[in-house]
Amino acid sequence: MLKWVRRVLVTLVGAFVALYFGDWAVYKMRGSPQGSITVNRYLTVPLKGNKSEFDYLGTSDVPCSVSIFSQNGESPCWQLRRDQNQNTKI
Repeated sequence: MLKWVRRVLVTLVGAFVALYFGDWAVYKMRGSPQGSITVNRYLTVPLKGNKSEFDYLGTSDVPCSVSIFSQNGESPCWQLRRDQNQNTKI
């Protein structure tokens, strides 16, 4: 049984590594495509009684990479489109 678990684990890790480096190779071959997503920024301030206050800071354009995984230290565009509200906690 342990033999099969080890095989499955090695296969999953190998598939992840292949997918990541494939994404990186396509990203570099396409010339490192960049995008920009407009996000809403909020400041989260803790209050008494486990309550929070949300202060709107405005919108800003955030650069992103057109890829599956984060590339060049930027989040992928699909992830920013999915969650366009960003909270900063104090």
